[in-house]
Amino acid sequence: MKTNIGVFFGGRSTEHEISVISASQAMHAIDREKYDVTPVYITKQGRWYTGDALFEVANYRNIPELLKKCEEVYMHPVFGDYNLYKTARKMFGGQNIAAKLDVVIPVLHGSNVEDGIFEGVLETIGIPYAGCDVLASANGMDKITMKMILQANDVPVVNYVWFTDKQWDRSRDALVARVEEKLGYPVIVKPANLGSSVGIGTAHDRKQLETRIDEACRYSSRLIVEHMIGELQEINCSVLGDCDDYQMSVLEEPVKVGDILTYEQKYMGGGKGSKGMQSAQKRIPAELPDDVTKRIQFLASETFRVLSCHGVSRVDVMIDKADGNIYVNEINTIPGSLSFYLWEATGIPFDKLMDKLVALALKRKREQEMKTVSYDQNIFNLGGGVKGAKGVKAK
Repeated sequence: MKTNIGVFFGGRSTEHEISVISASQAMHAIDREKYDVTPVYITKQGRWYTGDALFEVANYRNIPELLKKCEEVYMHPVFGDYNLYKTARKMFGGQNIAAKLDVVIPVLHGSNVEDGIFEGVLETIGIPYAGCDVLASANGMDKITMKMILQANDVPVVNYVWFTDKQWDRSRDALVARVEEKLGYPVIVKPANLGSSVGIGTAHDRKQLETRIDEACRYSSRLIVEHMIGELQEINCSVLGDCDDYQMSVLEEPVKVGDILTYEQKYMGGGKGSKGMQSAQKRIPAELPDDVTKRIQFLASETFRVLSCHGVSRVDVMIDKADGNIYVNEINTIPGSLSFYLWEATGIPFDKLMDKLVALALKRKREQEMKTVSYDQNIFNLGGGVKGAKGVKAK
């Protein structure tokens, strides 16, 4: 019997469409001689659907029509129940199970889905899944906690200031002064927990800074302002494995127009809206000296390791051309297109990448099953009973 892979994608995220593209690429790459594939599309309203119509990107041009061809489904938050259930129950006790999943591959991008929330659902159910766990996903998504962890482990990041939208509302002038004192201009303003350049903007003076922060507040309650490197070279490296056994890909250099790589440049490059991160213009491999390449691969692997990542991630770094210093910018714990193009350039075809993700998911599950999570002994049967428990008065 084949292993049935549930591929989850979409979600309540500003990167919803990019997730659809990445998932479509992944599902078409999975070897159907080895696996069955069950697509599970999460709408922007958070509803789950499955059906064969979900395999083709072209069908997403008309979502209402697409969903008419699909079955709404859900999973019970019960440990050990890997069934995907139909929401609409059949009369007279008909079969209510849409699919029995063996392993899940989340291909979800952005807040509400890539930040540990969905991974928490999978952990509750106990189903094997590929990718980072709750902790690594949350830390990888939040640019503030990520930088704190990297700094504590001697991984270089640019100087930054962070605050909340509430603090911005209360202390606008003080925060502007703090940014100007610590960072100066120019700076980059970012929502702390979004990717794909959503809500990101550059500021070269106080007026621009206030405008950019107001814009970023539309997307997140936590904001980060970073020193902007005047002349930089952006380089990306993918890492595959777990935090104890991993490998690095060749490097890529995205080709950007302007100060930052925009959402459109990343995903609509060449006017083709169905190729995801693959469509962005880039140089693979990046043309760098060997020592610089090795340094970047080392920093990418350290980022992956200290954040306790799992599966496939992409680490984005910046080279300051003025002094040659290298800084880690961010990690994408579920990268666009799963960075398959980097692994193909490294010698691992897309179908083999998917094989590795399944194997990693099953390996982690086996390791988890060896850990003690509870005791057989019931403390209520002990001689002391519940004496001393909070809220319980001893007799």
